[in-house]
Amino acid sequence: MKNIGNIIKSLQNIMRKDQGVSGDAQRIEQLGWMITLKIIDDKDKELEIIQDRYESTIPSDLQWRNWAADSEGITGDELKDFVDFTLLPGLKNLDVSTGNKRAILIRDIFEGTNNYMKNGTIIRQVINQLNQIDFNVSEDRHVFGDIYENILKDLQSAGNYGEFYTPRAITEFITDIINPRLGEKVLDPACGTGGFLTCAVENIRKQDVKGVEDLKTLEATIFGKEFKPLPFMLCVTNLILHDIEIPNIEYTDSLNREYTGIGARERVDVILANPPFGASVADGVQTNFPLNYRTTESADLFLLLMIRYLKEGGRAGIVLPDGSLTGDGVKSRIRQHWLETCNLHTIVRLPNSVFQPYASVATNLLFFTKGEPTKEIWYWEHKLPENMKAYSKTKPIQKGEFDSLKKWWDNRKENDQAWKVPIKTFKENGFNLDIKNPYVAEEEQTYSSKELLSMLHESFSNSDKLLEKLKKELGG
Repeated sequence: MKNIGNIIKSLQNIMRKDQGVSGDAQRIEQLGWMITLKIIDDKDKELEIIQDRYESTIPSDLQWRNWAADSEGITGDELKDFVDFTLLPGLKNLDVSTGNKRAILIRDIFEGTNNYMKNGTIIRQVINQLNQIDFNVSEDRHVFGDIYENILKDLQSAGNYGEFYTPRAITEFITDIINPRLGEKVLDPACGTGGFLTCAVENIRKQDVKGVEDLKTLEATIFGKEFKPLPFMLCVTNLILHDIEIPNIEYTDSLNREYTGIGARERVDVILANPPFGASVADGVQTNFPLNYRTTESADLFLLLMIRYLKEGGRAGIVLPDGSLTGDGVKSRIRQHWLETCNLHTIVRLPNSVFQPYASVATNLLFFTKGEPTKEIWYWEHKLPENMKAYSKTKPIQKGEFDSLKKWWDNRKENDQAWKVPIKTFKENGFNLDIKNPYVAEEEQTYSSKELLSMLHESFSNSDKLLEKLKKELGG
Protein backbone atom coordinates (compact mmCIF):
# COMPACT_ATOMS: atom_id res chain seq x y z
CA MET A 1 0.00 0.00 0.00
CA LYS A 2 1.38 3.41 -0.92
CA ASN A 3 2.16 5.82 1.90
CA ILE A 4 0.68 9.18 0.96
CA GLY A 5 2.59 10.87 3.80
CA ASN A 6 5.85 9.72 2.22
CA ILE A 7 4.69 10.93 -1.21
CA ILE A 8 4.08 14.45 0.18
CA LYS A 9 7.43 14.46 2.03
CA SER A 10 9.32 13.43 -1.09
CA LEU A 11 7.39 16.06 -3.08
CA GLN A 12 8.58 18.77 -0.73
CA ASN A 13 12.15 17.46 -0.82
CA ILE A 14 12.15 17.41 -4.63
CA MET A 15 10.86 21.01 -4.71
CA ARG A 16 13.67 22.18 -2.43
CA LYS A 17 16.11 21.35 -5.26
CA ASP A 18 14.48 23.94 -7.53
CA GLN A 19 16.22 27.34 -7.39
CA GLY A 20 12.99 29.23 -8.11
CA VAL A 21 11.08 28.16 -4.99
CA SER A 22 12.12 30.01 -1.86
CA GLY A 23 10.53 29.34 1.50
CA ASP A 24 7.49 27.43 2.73
CA ALA A 25 4.87 29.89 1.48
CA GLN A 26 5.98 29.56 -2.16
CA ARG A 27 6.37 25.80 -1.84
CA ILE A 28 2.82 25.47 -0.47
CA GLU A 29 1.45 27.73 -3.22
CA GLN A 30 3.25 25.72 -5.92
CA LEU A 31 2.08 22.42 -4.48
CA GLY A 32 -1.38 23.91 -3.99
CA TRP A 33 -2.15 24.72 -7.61
CA MET A 34 -0.72 21.40 -8.85
CA ILE A 35 -2.81 19.40 -6.37
CA THR A 36 -5.86 21.53 -7.26
CA LEU A 37 -5.50 20.78 -10.97
CA LYS A 38 -5.06 17.06 -10.30
CA ILE A 39 -8.10 16.97 -7.98
CA ILE A 40 -10.24 18.82 -10.55
CA ASP A 41 -9.23 16.37 -13.28
CA ASP A 42 -9.90 13.33 -11.07
CA LYS A 43 -13.33 14.80 -10.26
CA ASP A 44 -13.99 15.44 -13.95
CA LYS A 45 -13.25 11.78 -14.71
CA GLU A 46 -15.70 10.71 -12.01
CA LEU A 47 -18.42 13.06 -13.32
CA GLU A 48 -17.91 11.85 -16.90
CA ILE A 49 -18.86 8.35 -15.70
CA ILE A 50 -21.79 9.45 -13.50
CA GLN A 51 -23.38 12.13 -15.72
CA ASP A 52 -24.47 11.77 -19.33
CA ARG A 53 -22.84 14.30 -21.66
CA TYR A 54 -20.71 15.83 -18.87
CA GLU A 55 -18.05 18.08 -20.32
CA SER A 56 -15.13 19.55 -18.38
CA THR A 57 -14.87 23.33 -18.27
CA ILE A 58 -11.09 22.99 -18.79
CA PRO A 59 -10.02 22.85 -22.45
CA SER A 60 -8.68 19.44 -23.47
CA ASP A 61 -5.03 20.50 -23.91
CA LEU A 62 -4.95 21.98 -20.37
CA GLN A 63 -6.48 18.94 -18.62
CA TRP A 64 -4.06 17.22 -16.26
CA ARG A 65 -4.57 13.85 -18.00
CA ASN A 66 -3.37 15.26 -21.33
CA TRP A 67 -0.10 16.90 -20.30
CA ALA A 68 0.84 15.54 -16.86
CA ALA A 69 -0.49 11.98 -16.44
CA ASP A 70 2.09 10.23 -18.65
CA SER A 71 5.24 9.76 -16.53
CA GLU A 72 7.28 9.68 -19.76
CA GLY A 73 5.53 12.81 -21.10
CA ILE A 74 6.94 16.28 -21.73
CA THR A 75 9.71 17.39 -19.41
CA GLY A 76 12.61 19.87 -19.15
CA ASP A 77 12.30 23.27 -20.88
CA GLU A 78 9.36 22.05 -22.97
CA LEU A 79 7.34 21.36 -19.81
CA LYS A 80 8.36 24.61 -18.09
CA ASP A 81 7.42 26.64 -21.20
CA PHE A 82 4.08 24.81 -21.44
CA VAL A 83 3.27 25.63 -17.79
CA ASP A 84 4.37 29.29 -18.07
CA PHE A 85 3.06 30.21 -21.51
CA THR A 86 0.13 27.86 -22.20
CA LEU A 87 -1.27 26.25 -19.04
CA LEU A 88 -1.44 29.11 -16.52
CA PRO A 89 -2.42 31.85 -19.04
CA GLY A 90 -5.09 29.48 -20.44
CA LEU A 91 -6.58 28.82 -16.98
CA LYS A 92 -6.46 32.52 -16.03
CA ASN A 93 -8.41 33.35 -19.19
CA LEU A 94 -10.98 30.54 -19.15
CA ASP A 95 -14.18 31.36 -21.02
CA VAL A 96 -16.74 32.22 -18.33
CA SER A 97 -19.26 33.88 -20.67
CA THR A 98 -21.83 31.08 -20.13
CA GLY A 99 -21.84 31.79 -16.36
CA ASN A 100 -20.70 28.21 -15.63
CA LYS A 101 -19.92 28.24 -11.87
CA ARG A 102 -17.17 25.65 -12.14
CA ALA A 103 -15.41 27.66 -14.87
CA ILE A 104 -15.63 30.87 -12.81
CA LEU A 105 -14.21 29.06 -9.77
CA ILE A 106 -11.26 27.62 -11.73
CA ARG A 107 -10.56 30.98 -13.40
CA ASP A 108 -10.62 32.71 -9.98
CA ILE A 109 -8.27 30.09 -8.48
CA PHE A 110 -5.66 30.51 -11.19
CA GLU A 111 -5.96 34.29 -11.48
CA GLY A 112 -3.61 34.69 -8.51
CA THR A 113 -1.40 31.67 -9.19
CA ASN A 114 2.30 31.63 -10.11
CA ASN A 115 4.71 28.96 -11.25
CA TYR A 116 7.83 29.50 -9.15
CA MET A 117 9.69 26.42 -10.40
CA LYS A 118 12.49 27.10 -12.87
CA ASN A 119 13.56 23.54 -13.69
CA GLY A 120 11.25 21.55 -15.98
CA THR A 121 12.85 18.23 -15.06
CA ILE A 122 12.09 18.84 -11.37
CA ILE A 123 8.52 19.88 -12.30
CA ARG A 124 8.15 16.47 -14.02
CA GLN A 125 9.45 14.67 -10.89
CA VAL A 126 6.86 16.49 -8.72
CA ILE A 127 4.05 15.66 -11.18
CA ASN A 128 5.03 11.98 -11.25
CA GLN A 129 4.89 11.82 -7.45
CA LEU A 130 1.43 13.44 -7.44
CA ASN A 131 0.20 10.93 -10.01
CA GLN A 132 0.51 8.21 -7.37
CA ILE A 133 -2.54 9.68 -5.58
CA ASP A 134 -6.02 8.96 -6.98
CA PHE A 135 -8.50 11.42 -5.52
CA ASN A 136 -11.42 9.25 -6.67
CA VAL A 137 -10.37 6.45 -4.32
CA SER A 138 -11.98 7.29 -0.99
CA GLU A 139 -9.09 5.81 1.00
CA ASP A 140 -6.57 7.98 -0.84
CA ARG A 141 -8.80 11.02 -0.44
CA HIS A 142 -9.29 10.59 3.30
CA VAL A 143 -5.63 9.93 4.02
CA PHE A 144 -4.72 12.91 1.88
CA GLY A 145 -7.34 14.99 3.74
CA ASP A 146 -5.36 14.55 6.98
CA ILE A 147 -2.10 15.38 5.21
CA TYR A 148 -3.75 18.41 3.62
CA GLU A 149 -4.64 19.57 7.13
CA ASN A 150 -0.92 19.43 7.97
CA ILE A 151 -0.06 21.40 4.82
CA LEU A 152 -2.54 24.07 5.99
CA LYS A 153 -0.95 24.02 9.44
CA ASP A 154 2.43 24.67 7.85
CA LEU A 155 0.96 27.95 6.62
CA GLN A 156 0.86 29.08 10.23
CA SER A 157 4.59 29.64 10.20
CA ALA A 158 4.98 30.44 6.51
CA GLY A 159 5.34 34.19 6.07
CA ASN A 160 2.14 36.12 6.66
CA TYR A 161 -0.24 33.24 6.11
CA GLY A 162 -0.79 32.21 9.75
CA GLU A 163 -3.91 34.33 9.93
CA PHE A 164 -5.69 31.90 7.63
CA TYR A 165 -5.38 28.88 9.88
CA THR A 166 -7.54 28.43 12.99
CA PRO A 167 -6.51 25.48 15.20
CA ARG A 168 -8.65 22.43 14.41
CA ALA A 169 -9.67 22.04 18.08
CA ILE A 170 -11.32 25.48 17.96
CA THR A 171 -13.12 25.08 14.62
CA GLU A 172 -14.49 21.71 15.74
CA PHE A 173 -15.56 22.93 19.18
CA ILE A 174 -17.38 26.02 17.85
CA THR A 175 -19.07 23.95 15.11
CA ASP A 176 -20.19 21.28 17.63
CA ILE A 177 -21.75 23.95 19.84
CA ILE A 178 -23.52 25.84 17.02
CA ASN A 179 -24.48 22.50 15.40
CA PRO A 180 -25.52 23.53 11.84
CA ARG A 181 -28.12 21.19 10.28
CA LEU A 182 -29.06 20.18 6.75
CA GLY A 183 -30.94 22.94 4.91
CA GLU A 184 -29.49 25.74 7.05
CA LYS A 185 -27.37 28.28 5.19
CA VAL A 186 -23.86 28.44 6.66
CA LEU A 187 -21.49 31.34 5.96
CA ASP A 188 -17.88 32.17 6.77
CA PRO A 189 -17.23 35.68 5.39
CA ALA A 190 -13.44 35.38 5.97
CA CYS A 191 -13.03 31.68 5.28
CA GLY A 192 -9.24 31.42 4.85
CA THR A 193 -8.41 27.82 3.97
CA GLY A 194 -11.91 26.57 4.84
CA GLY A 195 -11.45 25.14 8.35
CA PHE A 196 -14.88 26.18 9.65
CA LEU A 197 -16.69 25.27 6.42
CA THR A 198 -15.24 21.75 6.26
CA CYS A 199 -16.16 21.26 9.95
CA ALA A 200 -19.72 22.36 9.13
CA VAL A 201 -19.85 19.95 6.16
CA GLU A 202 -18.71 17.03 8.35
CA ASN A 203 -21.08 17.98 11.20
CA ILE A 204 -24.10 18.02 8.85
CA ARG A 205 -23.03 14.94 6.90
CA LYS A 206 -22.62 12.91 10.11
CA GLN A 207 -26.14 13.70 11.33
CA ASP A 208 -28.33 14.41 8.32
CA VAL A 209 -26.99 13.33 4.92
CA LYS A 210 -28.64 10.10 3.77
CA GLY A 211 -28.32 10.23 -0.02
CA VAL A 212 -27.49 12.18 -3.19
CA GLU A 213 -30.32 14.72 -2.76
CA ASP A 214 -29.16 15.55 0.77
CA LEU A 215 -25.62 16.00 -0.54
CA LYS A 216 -26.92 18.43 -3.18
CA THR A 217 -28.75 20.40 -0.47
CA LEU A 218 -25.59 20.50 1.63
CA GLU A 219 -23.52 21.73 -1.33
CA ALA A 220 -26.04 24.50 -2.03
CA THR A 221 -26.04 25.82 1.55
CA ILE A 222 -22.32 26.18 2.44
CA PHE A 223 -20.90 29.64 1.60
CA GLY A 224 -17.53 31.33 2.02
CA LYS A 225 -15.69 34.47 0.95
CA GLU A 226 -11.91 34.92 0.78
CA PHE A 227 -9.91 37.64 -0.95
CA LYS A 228 -6.31 36.35 -0.87
CA PRO A 229 -5.37 33.99 -3.70
CA LEU A 230 -3.51 31.21 -1.84
CA PRO A 231 -6.04 30.63 0.98
CA PHE A 232 -8.87 30.91 -1.59
CA MET A 233 -7.33 28.15 -3.70
CA LEU A 234 -6.66 25.95 -0.66
CA CYS A 235 -10.21 26.49 0.62
CA VAL A 236 -11.81 25.43 -2.69
CA THR A 237 -9.58 22.33 -2.84
CA ASN A 238 -10.32 21.54 0.81
CA LEU A 239 -14.08 21.55 0.12
CA ILE A 240 -13.73 19.47 -3.07
CA LEU A 241 -11.86 16.91 -0.94
CA HIS A 242 -14.94 16.92 1.35
CA ASP A 243 -17.17 15.96 -1.63
CA ILE A 244 -18.49 19.47 -2.31
CA GLU A 245 -18.47 19.30 -6.11
CA ILE A 246 -18.72 23.04 -6.85
CA PRO A 247 -17.92 25.00 -3.66
CA ASN A 248 -19.78 28.30 -3.19
CA ILE A 249 -16.61 30.23 -2.38
CA GLU A 250 -16.34 33.78 -3.69
CA TYR A 251 -12.96 35.32 -4.46
CA THR A 252 -13.82 38.68 -2.90
CA ASP A 253 -13.29 41.00 0.07
CA SER A 254 -16.46 40.67 2.18
CA LEU A 255 -16.02 44.19 3.54
CA ASN A 256 -15.85 45.76 0.10
CA ARG A 257 -19.57 46.10 -0.50
CA GLU A 258 -22.42 48.30 0.67
CA TYR A 259 -23.45 47.23 4.19
CA THR A 260 -27.06 48.30 3.70
CA GLY A 261 -27.19 46.39 0.40
CA ILE A 262 -27.15 43.05 2.26
CA GLY A 263 -30.83 42.11 2.13
CA ALA A 264 -33.10 39.22 3.11
CA ARG A 265 -32.04 36.96 0.21
CA GLU A 266 -28.43 36.88 1.44
CA ARG A 267 -29.21 36.29 5.09
CA VAL A 268 -27.98 33.04 6.63
CA ASP A 269 -28.88 30.75 9.55
CA VAL A 270 -25.34 30.14 10.80
CA ILE A 271 -22.06 32.06 10.82
CA LEU A 272 -18.79 30.40 11.83
CA ALA A 273 -15.75 32.65 11.49
CA ASN A 274 -12.37 33.84 12.66
CA PRO A 275 -12.16 37.21 10.87
CA PRO A 276 -8.78 38.92 10.36
CA PHE A 277 -7.82 41.11 13.29
CA GLY A 278 -5.08 43.60 13.97
CA ALA A 279 -5.15 44.66 10.32
CA SER A 280 -6.31 47.92 8.80
CA VAL A 281 -8.86 47.63 6.04
CA ALA A 282 -8.22 48.76 2.46
CA ASP A 283 -8.67 52.46 1.67
CA GLY A 284 -12.29 53.47 1.27
CA VAL A 285 -13.73 50.22 2.64
CA GLN A 286 -15.08 51.85 5.79
CA THR A 287 -17.29 54.14 3.69
CA ASN A 288 -19.41 51.05 2.92
CA PHE A 289 -20.59 51.21 6.54
CA PRO A 290 -22.92 53.68 8.31
CA LEU A 291 -21.17 56.85 9.48
CA ASN A 292 -21.73 55.98 13.13
CA TYR A 293 -19.76 52.72 12.80
CA ARG A 294 -16.84 53.65 10.56
CA THR A 295 -13.45 52.35 11.67
CA THR A 296 -10.28 51.00 10.04
CA GLU A 297 -10.07 47.97 12.39
CA SER A 298 -11.01 44.89 10.33
CA ALA A 299 -12.33 42.76 13.24
CA ASP A 300 -14.87 45.46 14.23
CA LEU A 301 -16.18 45.86 10.67
CA PHE A 302 -16.43 42.08 10.28
CA LEU A 303 -18.46 41.93 13.49
CA LEU A 304 -20.94 44.45 12.07
CA LEU A 305 -21.05 42.56 8.79
CA MET A 306 -21.74 39.22 10.50
CA ILE A 307 -24.61 40.69 12.55
CA ARG A 308 -26.04 42.05 9.29
CA TYR A 309 -25.75 38.69 7.47
CA LEU A 310 -27.57 36.72 10.20
CA LYS A 311 -31.30 36.04 9.89
CA GLU A 312 -33.56 36.71 12.87
CA GLY A 313 -32.98 33.66 15.05
CA GLY A 314 -29.67 32.94 13.26
CA ARG A 315 -26.75 31.90 15.42
CA ALA A 316 -23.03 32.51 15.31
CA GLY A 317 -19.81 31.22 16.83
CA ILE A 318 -16.83 33.47 16.14
CA VAL A 319 -13.29 34.28 17.28
CA LEU A 320 -12.42 37.88 18.26
CA PRO A 321 -9.40 39.49 19.97
CA ASP A 322 -9.59 41.30 23.31
CA GLY A 323 -9.26 44.58 21.40
CA SER A 324 -12.79 44.17 20.03
CA LEU A 325 -14.22 43.77 23.56
CA THR A 326 -12.98 47.15 24.80
CA GLY A 327 -12.48 50.72 23.62
CA ASP A 328 -14.56 53.89 23.48
CA GLY A 329 -16.24 55.78 20.66
CA VAL A 330 -17.02 53.75 17.55
CA LYS A 331 -15.92 50.48 19.22
CA SER A 332 -18.37 51.06 22.07
CA ARG A 333 -21.19 51.93 19.62
CA ILE A 334 -20.59 48.71 17.64
CA ARG A 335 -20.75 46.64 20.84
CA GLN A 336 -23.90 48.45 21.95
CA HIS A 337 -25.55 47.63 18.59
CA TRP A 338 -24.41 44.01 19.05
CA LEU A 339 -25.89 43.64 22.54
CA GLU A 340 -29.13 45.39 21.57
CA THR A 341 -29.78 43.27 18.45
CA CYS A 342 -28.29 39.92 19.52
CA ASN A 343 -28.22 37.70 22.57
CA LEU A 344 -24.48 37.39 23.22
CA HIS A 345 -24.95 34.57 25.72
CA THR A 346 -21.41 33.15 26.11
CA ILE A 347 -17.82 34.38 25.93
CA VAL A 348 -15.00 31.83 26.24
CA ARG A 349 -11.75 33.55 27.19
CA LEU A 350 -8.68 31.83 25.72
CA PRO A 351 -5.03 32.00 26.84
CA ASN A 352 -2.78 34.33 24.82
CA SER A 353 -0.79 31.59 23.13
CA VAL A 354 -3.58 29.75 21.22
CA PHE A 355 -2.63 31.32 17.87
CA GLN A 356 1.15 31.18 18.29
CA PRO A 357 3.45 31.46 16.46
CA TYR A 358 1.28 33.73 14.27
CA ALA A 359 0.01 35.95 17.08
CA SER A 360 0.17 36.07 20.85
CA VAL A 361 -2.85 38.34 21.38
CA ALA A 362 -5.56 37.26 23.80
CA THR A 363 -8.59 35.92 21.92
CA ASN A 364 -12.16 34.92 22.73
CA LEU A 365 -14.81 32.58 21.37
CA LEU A 366 -18.17 34.34 21.22
CA PHE A 367 -21.56 32.72 20.80
CA PHE A 368 -24.68 34.74 19.97
CA THR A 369 -28.17 34.55 18.49
CA LYS A 370 -29.72 37.42 16.50
CA GLY A 371 -33.15 38.81 17.21
CA GLU A 372 -33.30 39.31 20.95
CA PRO A 373 -31.26 41.65 23.16
CA THR A 374 -28.64 40.39 25.60
CA LYS A 375 -29.85 40.16 29.22
CA GLU A 376 -26.73 38.61 30.71
CA ILE A 377 -23.44 37.16 29.47
CA TRP A 378 -21.83 34.02 30.80
CA TYR A 379 -18.03 33.90 30.80
CA TRP A 380 -15.85 30.80 30.82
CA GLU A 381 -12.10 31.04 31.37
CA HIS A 382 -10.23 28.35 29.43
CA LYS A 383 -7.17 27.29 31.37
CA LEU A 384 -3.92 25.89 30.02
CA PRO A 385 -3.41 22.19 30.74
CA GLU A 386 -1.48 21.41 33.91
CA ASN A 387 2.29 21.94 33.73
CA MET A 388 2.00 23.87 30.45
CA LYS A 389 3.13 27.51 30.34
CA ALA A 390 1.91 28.23 26.80
CA TYR A 391 0.65 26.58 23.61
CA SER A 392 3.10 26.25 20.73
CA LYS A 393 3.33 24.86 17.21
CA THR A 394 4.37 21.47 18.59
CA LYS A 395 1.89 21.62 21.52
CA PRO A 396 -1.30 23.17 20.12
CA ILE A 397 -4.66 23.37 21.89
CA GLN A 398 -6.49 20.00 21.90
CA LYS A 399 -10.23 19.38 21.44
CA GLY A 400 -10.39 17.28 24.63
CA GLU A 401 -9.55 20.42 26.63
CA PHE A 402 -13.11 21.65 25.95
CA ASP A 403 -14.79 18.60 27.57
CA SER A 404 -15.45 20.31 30.93
CA LEU A 405 -16.88 23.35 29.10
CA LYS A 406 -19.22 21.09 27.10
CA LYS A 407 -20.47 19.41 30.30
CA TRP A 408 -21.12 22.83 31.85
CA TRP A 409 -22.78 24.28 28.72
CA ASP A 410 -26.33 22.99 29.31
CA ASN A 411 -26.23 23.07 33.09
CA ARG A 412 -24.61 26.39 33.96
CA LYS A 413 -23.42 27.21 37.44
CA GLU A 414 -20.84 29.71 38.59
CA ASN A 415 -17.47 28.21 39.54
CA ASP A 416 -13.82 29.25 39.50
CA GLN A 417 -13.90 29.16 35.67
CA ALA A 418 -17.43 30.47 35.04
CA TRP A 419 -19.22 33.66 36.00
CA LYS A 420 -22.15 35.71 34.67
CA VAL A 421 -22.58 39.44 34.26
CA PRO A 422 -25.96 41.25 33.91
CA ILE A 423 -26.60 43.70 31.04
CA LYS A 424 -26.87 46.57 33.57
CA THR A 425 -23.10 46.29 34.22
CA PHE A 426 -22.31 46.70 30.50
CA LYS A 427 -24.65 49.67 30.10
CA GLU A 428 -22.84 51.38 32.98
CA ASN A 429 -19.29 50.67 31.75
CA GLY A 430 -19.56 51.76 28.09
CA PHE A 431 -20.33 48.20 26.92
CA ASN A 432 -16.85 47.03 27.89
CA LEU A 433 -16.95 43.22 27.58
CA ASP A 434 -13.46 42.64 29.00
CA ILE A 435 -14.63 41.35 32.40
CA LYS A 436 -11.98 39.57 34.43
CA ASN A 437 -12.68 36.36 36.35
CA PRO A 438 -13.92 37.48 39.82
CA TYR A 439 -12.88 34.14 41.34
CA VAL A 440 -9.20 34.55 40.51
CA ALA A 441 -7.22 37.05 42.55
CA GLU A 442 -4.88 39.24 40.52
CA GLU A 443 -1.44 37.71 40.88
CA GLU A 444 0.76 39.97 42.97
CA GLN A 445 4.02 40.85 41.30
CA THR A 446 6.90 39.68 43.51
CA TYR A 447 10.23 41.49 43.58
CA SER A 448 13.56 40.71 45.22
CA SER A 449 14.96 43.03 47.95
CA LYS A 450 17.53 44.30 45.47
CA GLU A 451 14.79 45.18 42.92
CA LEU A 452 12.71 46.94 45.60
CA LEU A 453 15.72 49.04 46.74
CA SER A 454 16.46 50.00 43.13
CA MET A 455 12.81 51.03 42.54
CA LEU A 456 12.78 53.04 45.77
CA HIS A 457 16.02 54.79 44.82
CA GLU A 458 14.55 55.67 41.39
CA SER A 459 11.38 56.98 43.04
CA PHE A 460 13.38 59.24 45.45
CA SER A 461 15.53 60.45 42.56
CA ASN A 462 12.41 61.42 40.56
CA SER A 463 10.95 63.17 43.61
CA ASP A 464 14.15 65.23 44.07
CA LYS A 465 14.05 66.30 40.40
CA LEU A 466 10.40 67.37 40.71
CA LEU A 467 11.16 69.34 43.90
CA GLU A 468 14.04 71.15 42.17
CA LYS A 469 11.78 72.00 39.22
CA LEU A 470 9.05 73.28 41.54
CA LYS A 471 11.53 75.45 43.48
CA LYS A 472 12.74 77.09 40.25
CA GLU A 473 9.18 77.79 39.09
CA LEU A 474 8.32 79.34 42.47
CA GLY A 475 11.47 81.41 42.31
CA GLY A 476 12.96 79.61 45.31
